[in-house]
Amino acid sequence: MEIHRADERFRTTSEWLESRHSFSFGAHYDPANVGFGFLVAHNDETVAPGSGFGTHPHQDLEIVTWVLRGALAHRDSQGNSGEVHPGLAQRMSAGSGIQHSEWNDGSEPVHYVQMWVRPDRFDLPPSYEQTELDLTTGELVPVASGLAKHMSSTATRINQPAAGMSVARLSPGGTITLPAAPYLHLFVATGTANLENAGELGTADAARLTATDGERLTGGPDGAEVLVWEMHG
Repeated sequence: MEIHRADERFRTTSEWLESRHSFSFGAHYDPANVGFGFLVAHNDETVAPGSGFGTHPHQDLEIVTWVLRGALAHRDSQGNSGEVHPGLAQRMSAGSGIQHSEWNDGSEPVHYVQMWVRPDRFDLPPSYEQTELDLTTGELVPVASGLAKHMSSTATRINQPAAGMSVARLSPGGTITLPAAPYLHLFVATGTANLENAGELGTADAARLTATDGERLTGGPDGAEVLVWEMHG
């Protein structure tokens, strides 16, 4: 079990962007930190109003975007467009190549987490999907997954059958059991939570676990929203 605190992350800042990277990204490079399991990017980003990422390309990546506050406008070269807001999962499979833009058209900052996963096959046709989810149960809800056990859920599908991402909105004192998996990445997006055998995790803290056997996670005094990737390869 490795704990990575929010203030230990690589940071990219500009007049319109505040971005914290869990792994090597862009100008930030650490050969000992280029990913975990199938995850190769896990960026916690805040974009100012009237700003964003102009049209740029991606290839052979499964890109999952989860908005915490505000709304993010998406447009791509396949003719897809949409607005991503809290509770809506966005998945873009870059496949053989796609170009897209991500923009904050609103009057308030947009805060979101974007995650990149390696697919199991290259040069697939690009595709895009948005899915509304019910997070009122306090349990882990599958959000974006290729795992067989999630096929009957409402999760958007990714082209990686050995990985899946779930989200839980924990009430104060609410508890979940984390999945047992060879690799598990836990990210506290908002609030605080207590991880069995590790202690308190604050906002934007993360834990990387290998050979997990179902640790318990409990919401702090103000609850928490947590993002969990389980990976079986």
